[in-house]
Order: sequence, then C-alpha cells, then structure tokens
Amino acid sequence: MVPDPEKLVFVADDDPAVCALVGRWLELAGYETISFQSGEACFQALFEDDPAAVLLDVEFPGQSGLEILELIRSSHPHLPVIMLTGDEKVETVVRAMRCGAFDYLTKPLDRGRLLTTLHNAMEQLRLSARVAQLEREVSGGYEGIIGDSPAMKQVFRQLDRLSRSDVTVLIRGESGTGKELIARALHESGARKRGPFVAVNSAAIPEPLLESELFGHERGAFTGAVDRRIGKFEEANRGTIFLDEIGELSPVVQARLLRVLQERTFNRVGGSATLKSDFRLLSATHRNLAKEVEEGRFREDLYFRLAVFDLEIPALRKRPEDIPAIALHFVRQYAGVTNSAAHAISPAALQMLVGWSWPGNVRELQNVIQRALVVADATEIQPRDLPEKMRNGAGTTANSPLPDGVAADTGTLEEASRNLMLQALERHAGNASAVMRELNIGRARFYRMLRKYDLESRIGEFRLAK
Repeated sequence: MVPDPEKLVFVADDDPAVCALVGRWLELAGYETISFQSGEACFQALFEDDPAAVLLDVEFPGQSGLEILELIRSSHPHLPVIMLTGDEKVETVVRAMRCGAFDYLTKPLDRGRLLTTLHNAMEQLRLSARVAQLEREVSGGYEGIIGDSPAMKQVFRQLDRLSRSDVTVLIRGESGTGKELIARALHESGARKRGPFVAVNSAAIPEPLLESELFGHERGAFTGAVDRRIGKFEEANRGTIFLDEIGELSPVVQARLLRVLQERTFNRVGGSATLKSDFRLLSATHRNLAKEVEEGRFREDLYFRLAVFDLEIPALRKRPEDIPAIALHFVRQYAGVTNSAAHAISPAALQMLVGWSWPGNVRELQNVIQRALVVADATEIQPRDLPEKMRNGAGTTANSPLPDGVAADTGTLEEASRNLMLQALERHAGNASAVMRELNIGRARFYRMLRKYDLESRIGEFRLAK
C-alpha cells in the first residue's frame, strides 16, 4: 500500500528501541511511519517517498543528524524536521534551530509533547501552503510570477493544466523572459513539489564535463575523478530536472539524453551499473529548435520527446501593461538591500520604462531598477536615474502597444500621471489602500493626487458600481 503523504512521518534514530516506541505512539495517533537506523538512509528515502515531517536524531555514527538536517534543508526546504537529542547543551539546540529545524525534543521523549510538536509542525506546513495560495490569488500572479496581461494570464492557465500531470515541457522564450522562474513555478505547483528541483545551465558547463554533471561518474573514470559523483538526474529522483539552454547540447549528449527519456535509465560515466531515476524533465531554450532540426543541428527524435508540450513565454515588450507592477516589485525587493533613498517610481520615469523596448526582457528591467536605486537621491526614481539610452528614447518602440494613458512622449506627464492613478483605481474598484500599495505612495500624497486630478468622486463611483 502506498503511504499517505499527509500522514507519513520518517523516524530516524540509531536506537531500534526508540524507533519502535515512537513508531507505536504515532501509529496509535493515526500517523504512518517509516523508520531508519541512519541519517543517510533517511535522506535518500526522501527521494522515494514524500513524508509530511521527519523526526531526526542528532547523534549518528558517520554523518551527524545536524549534517543530515542541512542536506534536507537544501533539497526539501519546506519539510518540517524535528530533532531528537539527549544533549541539552545550548549550543547544540541553537545550531539545530539555525540549520532550519522546526523544533527539538529531548530524550527520554514525552509522548504528549511529541504529538503536540508534530501536530504544530504539520499545521504550520498546511498554513504556509494556504497563505501561498491566497497570496497568489490576491496578486493575480502565479507562484511569484507577476503578470496581469492577457498574454501572461494565458501562460498561467497553461501552467495550471500542466501542474496536474508529469508531461515533459519545452519552455521557449527570449533571453531574460524568466524561463527558469516558469519552470520552478511549474515544479512548486505540481505533485513533485516536495521533491528536489535541480536546474542545469547546459551552456555554462564545458562540454567535456557536461556528461559527468548530468549522469555522474565513477572514481577513476577520467583524470581528476578522485571520487564517485552523483549526477543531476540522480539528484532529481522524485522531483524535477530543468535543463536550460537545451539547444546547446552536443550530438553525443543529445543521444544520451534521448536514451534517458526513452528508458528512464542511465549509467554513470565510467560505470557499468544501470541506474534508474523517477524525474520530470522541463527544458528551455531561446533558440528555434524546429529550425535547428531542419538544419541538422538538433535531433528530431529528441525534439519531439522534449516538446510534448510547447510553452512560449511572451517577451516583455509584448506585455507592456505588466511593466509597472514588475518594476515596483523590484523597487520593493531591492530598496532596502541597496539602502536607497528611493522607494517609488515617478510617473515620468515609469513612462520611460513602459515605452522602452526591453531587448533583455525582465532581466534587463531588474538590472535597470537596481542601478536606478543605487544612484537615486530622491524618494522616487526619476528619469535622470535611468540609463542614458532610455532618456534619449533610442530604444522606445511604436510597434508595442503601451498601456492606455501612458505615452512615450514625456510632454504628456500630467495626463500620464492622472491615467496611472485612474487605472489603479479601476483595477482595485476604488479601494484606496490597495491603490496606495500598488503605487507605493503614502496616504497624504494619495489624497493630494486625488484632488489634483479631480478623482475624489471616483472612489465612491467604483464602490457603487461594484
């Protein structure tokens, strides 16, 4: 019988008596348990089963429980881990909490406290999942991806469908459009979210090392292979592997990847043992792979395996209505980090951002905002804080439609500012607090702008219309 992930608890302790006692307590309380006599075995089992929590002893021969805790935090960051310890030293407890333990229990264990702590850990996990869901619903985005344009809403609808299956997805889009962010969102919203997300940039790894990176190698497989190494496909067991820049793979690696997708088995470099891994493959490219196939640079059979579902991410210039929200997100994200005087964007600067063509897409916008925050000397990012090429208008485009009321001509600043306020009021049905949050302005300034642009009555109108 397959364990119920919502009731399954891993118990790892090198004392069989402790495992038996704790297992009995938990089973009587309605949980299912799997016991391990070593931390390493417990960690490896996380890639085969999806427990709701882990009870982990601090002291083990070999790798300590704290070392195993660090491994779990890196591969399963949201999984609650409760440490079991006979050592009540303050430094042990402090280190456990700093490493990300949910809580710790001292031996001899108290049944009541154990069950209460476990209940609290699992309740926190459920609440975190619910909060994430509500934030997604309120923001109008998807797993941290910002976008309210028709193009991005279509992407989000596709992600919703794709999250309910294990289908292989090829994510296409220009550089900087956020293909890895999309892949992570797909992983986090799917059934494998408790498993690892393993990302590999195929273009960043020298070809002679890429096979070893993907499939691992045995000791002595080549010069410098002094130890056995686990490859990315093994790491991705029970999770997702994301291969970025898939179009850069050599014919040799393409052939090996095709075999992995067909048979779900592979060998480490220099090894003879056949290994299996249960993974979902997501890949991405900025290239036109169909054209690469036509020109003989990419295997057709591999292309069809990768593109079971073809997901295209629109360029930023094709969804300019999303630019203000994304820009303000980056301001909030980096203002504190950069100790910037600015915590908002002036209408004139925002107008320039919306009118820019963004050849580097969201990544370019992120860099522009970070730079602007560093050089800004006012409470708002001003046009003078933006790159000179943007101020000169060399990269503005008339081909990409701008949001209503936001013109590329800086001579219409008053009208642009009024329309930005009006559109925010419309989006939030006259909710003053929501508008202030979106535009990142204080209450006094908000009402000054309402009076200045004769929009005070609109709050009541929108409320009545709603």
